[in-house]
Amino acid sequence: MTDETPSRLMELPTWLISQTSAQAHRLLSEAFAAIDSRGYHYRLLAALEEFGPASQATLGRRTGIDRSDVVAALNDLADRGLIERSPDPSDRRRNIVTVTAAGSERFRRLDKALAGVQDDLLAPLSPAERDQLVALLTRVLAHHNPE
Repeated sequence: MTDETPSRLMELPTWLISQTSAQAHRLLSEAFAAIDSRGYHYRLLAALEEFGPASQATLGRRTGIDRSDVVAALNDLADRGLIERSPDPSDRRRNIVTVTAAGSERFRRLDKALAGVQDDLLAPLSPAERDQLVALLTRVLAHHNPE
């Protein structure tokens, strides 16, 4: 934003959210790249850490990642020794994904980097304002993604 940004844009929540999202994406990409990782890695490892082993399809649903992107990201994580895949004993056609000890360690590093990104992005806000922003964004998102 500059002094030449039209005031009509500055009054539009959609424009402000879009601009803030671009800044957040830049900060996240830089922080994750410094750890040789990507956002998909964090999302998948977070789901595995919180919910435990899961099928690839379940991980896709939990993280909002498209099926083909899930497979590519899991291949990358497996190549790095951060997850393991094994046949599902109840259905040999699908794999169960499990986080490894190295994957848990990587997740902790990514989580720490992500906390720094939150602090950078939301630096002008007090802790109470940050909580309020999260609550408001959660309500807007829930309205558009009812489940």
